[in-house]
Amino acid sequence: MQPCRAATVIERIRGQGERVHIPLGGVCNNHCLFCMEDDRESRARAAERMTAERVRWVMEQHRGAQELCFTSGEPTTRADLPQFIRWARELGYERVSLMTNGRRLSYGPYAQALVRAGLNRVYVSIHGDSRSLHEGLTRTPGSFDQTMQGIRNVARLKPRGLELNSSTVLTRRNVDRQAEIYAVLRALGVDQVVFNALQLNGGALQHFDQVVPTYRQTRAGFERVLETAGDHGEAAFLVDVPMCVTEGLPDNNRGYVERHLHYETDRASEANGDAADPLRAVHTTELDSAFRGYGEPCEGCIRRGACPGVYTSYVQRFGWGEFVGVRG
Repeated sequence: MQPCRAATVIERIRGQGERVHIPLGGVCNNHCLFCMEDDRESRARAAERMTAERVRWVMEQHRGAQELCFTSGEPTTRADLPQFIRWARELGYERVSLMTNGRRLSYGPYAQALVRAGLNRVYVSIHGDSRSLHEGLTRTPGSFDQTMQGIRNVARLKPRGLELNSSTVLTRRNVDRQAEIYAVLRALGVDQVVFNALQLNGGALQHFDQVVPTYRQTRAGFERVLETAGDHGEAAFLVDVPMCVTEGLPDNNRGYVERHLHYETDRASEANGDAADPLRAVHTTELDSAFRGYGEPCEGCIRRGACPGVYTSYVQRFGWGEFVGVRG
């Protein structure tokens, strides 16, 4: 999600290096309304089978990748996370990152231990600028204060080579608070404030009418960031909105979730009760093709080669009216 100031959005998409995600945490200490992993029991079983030996195997297969990220559920619930980070650095990964709700990072010694092990980028999920807004979405009392303290602790470690990014999933509840969220996070020392359009699966589909804003609403809220921020939103990034909707926004401020490969245990083997089920590599393009598609406005659009399309569930609810293909 990191913008490159010297490249257009199309050049960034086409020039992405290899990124590998290792899902570790089947357990999560938040219960977000829009969570993609709505089948928690199945995810927990899959995480149990992501043993240390399998984590090491994945790392060995992808030496030289641009980034290795620990993710899924809440990776800090894994006691062996510091060891995994050490392995990654020993194997030569230059960027070792963590996608987290930040709650355990509120314990300063733990955050320091991860940095000592070799962690050099953190993505912290924060969904509001107030306790009521954030916890209304995480459905977890106390989560806001812990996440905010986690962000403060990570910010203090930035002089040791740690990069701090945030991730805010945009819903109907917070889509008009982007400017306020941006101001709070920049004041805390966040290097890049990322606003993510909802990925329409799991909880987002289950609670569609409660949580899903239109892409036009999403863009309008983001434009207010660029208009009102004291730094003109130079560290703001809007991702996963179809490219025709973001046309006209600065290329430095828009894009997509970076393409990556992640591993999961094979669900067919799980259904058959195979405890030694193989790992299956899943690329984001595979997920895009399963959940997104193109319509009449996409015909002849010059952005189609880089745009993954529009969620079919979104079109079923809102139609194609807000999409206008970009012409030469």
